[in-house]
Amino acid sequence: MNMKKKTFDYKTIKSFEDACEKMNLNPLFLPYVSMIPEGLRTPIIIQYKLFIIFQAINDGWEPNWGDWKEMKYYPWFEIKSSGSGFAFADSDYDSTGAHSCVGSRLCTNSSEKAIYIAKTFEKEYIELFLIQK
Repeated sequence: MNMKKKTFDYKTIKSFEDACEKMNLNPLFLPYVSMIPEGLRTPIIIQYKLFIIFQAINDGWEPNWGDWKEMKYYPWFEIKSSGSGFAFADSDYDSTGAHSCVGSRLCTNSSEKAIYIAKTFEKEYIELFLIQK
């Protein structure tokens, strides 16, 4: 009997709740942040949510940081001073070097996935990167 693994469509993850469902997590269980200064609470919770979203979309893929030939893609955003504000700029990858422009958990194995995450979860990135007043 030939049993093929069903291909996962990462585009079914359209929300944090979708990601939690795939990962069998309760979306109401968020990091406890009451002891953290108020201005840092939202970014910490958002980063947690993005970690879960990336895990769900990556569907078991984990970056091998010992393999510098393995491409690791992440969304690249720019803050424009021309009035357009925060915007998705590109999908990028880093295969060499010893620096990280994003959290190492916030990468994926394809440019298409990185672009999808950037566009679908732009609101979360705004909450993570920009100070909200």
